[in-house]
Amino acid sequence: MRNLSWEQEVEMEKAKLEKYERQLLKMRKELLGELGYLEDAVLNHTSRDASGDLSAYSFHMADQGTDAMGRETAFLLASQEGRMLLDINDALRRIQNKTYGKCGDCGKPINPKRLQAVPHARLCIQCQANEERNLQQGG
Repeated sequence: MRNLSWEQEVEMEKAKLEKYERQLLKMRKELLGELGYLEDAVLNHTSRDASGDLSAYSFHMADQGTDAMGRETAFLLASQEGRMLLDINDALRRIQNKTYGKCGDCGKPINPKRLQAVPHARLCIQCQANEERNLQQGG
């Protein structure tokens, strides 16, 4: 059992929140960099751009397929990373609103080990499992 004063407890919590906030900001910066790279490297540069062919149409079906596959891959990655970015921004808002670390469904504290592993977690393990089960069941 701890023998900390209320002020010490508050300061400790504040330090933990600042640690999570720094971690989330770092993750956000990395994601924004990756999204910028995807946009620049894949969406704006097709194989025709790389070959110097600036015509609007590809002469080879293989080039068209490669370009389409590259765009699809980029969109998939961008949508996954975009979702992660939304989750991170939501977690940062919860820190500001002083609701970070509380489950969005049941309101109970989220286990600190879960927050260390997934700092943008919105739900406790039990509620997350329930949500995933409901999604799998189509509900």
